[in-house]
Amino acid sequence: MQRIYESAAYGPQGACFWTGTVPPMDWSPLNAPRHVEVAVIGGGFTGLSAALHLAQDGVEVALLEADHPGYGASGRNGGFCCLGGAKAPHALLRKRFGEEGLRAWCRTERAAIDTAAGLIADHDIAADTHSEGETLLAHTPRAWASLQASAETMPTLYGVTARLTPQEALAAEGLAGPFHGAMTTPLGFALNPRKYHAGLARAAEAKGALLHGHSPVTALRRDGGKWHLTTPQATLTADRVILATNGYSSEDLPDWLRGRYMPVQSSVIVTEPLTEMQRAAAGWTSRQMSYDTRQLLHYFRLLPDNRFLFGMRGGLTATPRAQKAISAKIRREFHAMFPAWKDVSISHEWAGLVCLMARLTPFVGAVPDHPGLFAGMGFHGNGVAMGSHAGLLLADIVQGKSPRASYPAVLQTPPSRFPLGRLRRALLAPAYWGAALFDL
Repeated sequence: MQRIYESAAYGPQGACFWTGTVPPMDWSPLNAPRHVEVAVIGGGFTGLSAALHLAQDGVEVALLEADHPGYGASGRNGGFCCLGGAKAPHALLRKRFGEEGLRAWCRTERAAIDTAAGLIADHDIAADTHSEGETLLAHTPRAWASLQASAETMPTLYGVTARLTPQEALAAEGLAGPFHGAMTTPLGFALNPRKYHAGLARAAEAKGALLHGHSPVTALRRDGGKWHLTTPQATLTADRVILATNGYSSEDLPDWLRGRYMPVQSSVIVTEPLTEMQRAAAGWTSRQMSYDTRQLLHYFRLLPDNRFLFGMRGGLTATPRAQKAISAKIRREFHAMFPAWKDVSISHEWAGLVCLMARLTPFVGAVPDHPGLFAGMGFHGNGVAMGSHAGLLLADIVQGKSPRASYPAVLQTPPSRFPLGRLRRALLAPAYWGAALFDL
């Protein structure tokens, strides 16, 4: 594999809180040659959703995960099943795809939430769901004015009415903090991502999908009209292949991916359970999944057991020095936002990779000039819903069917390459500096 981060970014998961909330799953390695109709590379939400839907359609499918189940971003994210998937603002999407293209994208954002909710309901997945939509908190007066303008577009773009809460009313809603107002959108919910992931895996296996862990694909080539996926133990051949590796992709699997994705780190801390007195002291008693309006945003929520989850963009490298620095930084920003909790113990801390794209939009579809190869990736830190939806779409696309769910032009546009090739991470520092200045 040719990955662009330091090896520590792909190393052991460490003390992720979600790990201890589900029984360990054991996907045996691929240990003998096999042929299937469709092979899926990557065992996260996208890969599992695709494998599940393919198996339900009677397609012989095998999934290859490089490490243990839940290893990548699907097992270590913040658990926000919400609108999102693109980083491109609405104005840019309107310019590229027209007004109807923008509206089709917004319908897809909403459909993606419905896809995840449907999977949870259909397969009886106990995922600790909560939160009545999502709440966006303005970090400056200017951001509050922007939120009020955004609320006016919600009925047209998303078919719902957003609820605005001015600064003076935030404390009464249990949303106290250094905020200038809030917009609550009644779409989406929070969940335990490991429980959701485990539920998808169980459902996929029950329908006949073959799930293999500790089976990294070290080579991918097409020969004799079939795809050959080499793993350390055995080779899998398939008529068609789905790439679902997202931020954990490799430059050479296949070469087409080279330079077309940008992994970035996201960091999370979780506190010990907060007492009723501690929650009251901070003025944060809401169960809403929330985030602020910064470009380098913070995302946070009170978990069902009263722990508090707080996340933010991580460091630019995965070196020990950089990780130590980001560990100190996330605590500073957490304490600045919630000073009443400066003495609260942090029980868990971890980081993971999300995936950005040069066009700031995801891609779901056939890989150009690679017959029988398909990909779903680039969810910009919002892959719980959109990754699940991408898997549903890919299950239809690889079978040559018309997608059963919303599939806008935004998702169909192949990704372009970032400048600088393997050195493209150098673009992150100036981008982060610019975002930090914009956030002032």
